[in-house]
Amino acid sequence: MKANRCKQTCSGIYTIILVIVLVIITGCSTDKQQVNVSEQSQSPVSGESRKFEGLALTPPMGWNTWNTFGTNINEQLIKETAEALISSGMQEAGYIYIVLDDAWSAKERDSQGHLVGDPKKFPGGMKALGDYLHKMGFKFGIYNCAGNKTCAGYPGGRGHEYEDARTYASWGVDYLKYDWCNHGTADAKETYKTMRDALYVAGRPIIFSLCEWGNNKPWLWAKDIGHLWRTTGDIAPCWDCRKQWSMGWKIILDSQVGLEKYAGPDHWNDPDMMEVGNDGLSPAESRAHFSLWCILAAPLMAGNDVRTMPDEIRNILTNKEVIAIDQDPLGKQGYKFKAEAGKEIWVKELSRGEWGVCVLNTSDISAKTIINWKDLTFLKGTYQVRDLWQKKNIGTTNNDFAGEVASHDVILFKLSPLE
Repeated sequence: MKANRCKQTCSGIYTIILVIVLVIITGCSTDKQQVNVSEQSQSPVSGESRKFEGLALTPPMGWNTWNTFGTNINEQLIKETAEALISSGMQEAGYIYIVLDDAWSAKERDSQGHLVGDPKKFPGGMKALGDYLHKMGFKFGIYNCAGNKTCAGYPGGRGHEYEDARTYASWGVDYLKYDWCNHGTADAKETYKTMRDALYVAGRPIIFSLCEWGNNKPWLWAKDIGHLWRTTGDIAPCWDCRKQWSMGWKIILDSQVGLEKYAGPDHWNDPDMMEVGNDGLSPAESRAHFSLWCILAAPLMAGNDVRTMPDEIRNILTNKEVIAIDQDPLGKQGYKFKAEAGKEIWVKELSRGEWGVCVLNTSDISAKTIINWKDLTFLKGTYQVRDLWQKKNIGTTNNDFAGEVASHDVILFKLSPLE
């Protein structure tokens, strides 16, 4: 009996001990799961995180170093450009992002793996430059690449996304242009999502510009990843030339047909930076280029040397009535309405029932153009017609328009309903 009771007692003790051990193990496991859930709630994962919204309700406007200066950039150039953007009236017209493109960084990361500015080009450092630009009323933009190296051979962001995002945030960066060189076999969508998530975790609202060249049709998938995405290869300062990596703005314009349905507030098709005022374009071609980028609701990133631009170019870039076509809050990208020999008509629906209408002379000679407004079947009722380059009202849509358009030039109208 004694031995039997001892057996029962020992068995009961073992059972109690086993229960206690299981409770401890379960509790530890539960705590661990709770910690993991908490960590996941603070770090976005694929499919759950989103870009910072509301930063680009209209297409971003600014200036970028690349088209004129390439890799030859430095602190003095940036500060002189900032001053010129103010004195020329461009800042007041809306050009607020100053973007340092490729070659701003040192050739190697520092000993801790961080990006650093080239100490010779930017002796004051990137944080100080960002502070300067903010003090001057600008926003600070910077460039990097989704590959191991940038297109010019500087350190890329692949495998360093989270530390780079924290670095950009600490410098006060407001805009990141992210290129697609040296990416190897990386998947474009997943690669750009990784950088988006890194920016989100870093916590500073930064406009994310995907410079993926349109290779993987980003208009189909980038809406929740970036605020804008390149639709083509690089632009060149010419009408319709083709080079190894770049092409004239008319070729890029033609390639935008059909993409209009993918653009809108906070998600814009980007046909690349502007070549307005650069050698290779006539004043008429610069005016047409600018007009049609506004019809496209394209980001307006100037790429000329604003320190020395002539008044004719300054007047193009600062025409507020034309800029308003681009910045219209309805956020609709324009489209090609009609094309015939020597002439194209591009149109853009605007808020308040208004329309932008651009007539482009594609021929090599000046040509007379006649517009029967009734042929523009999207119009309803009668509209006041304003010539935005002449800056004057020229009648209503009750009467046909007839006028001369120079080769590769435009007439740009805003139509405002009268009824």
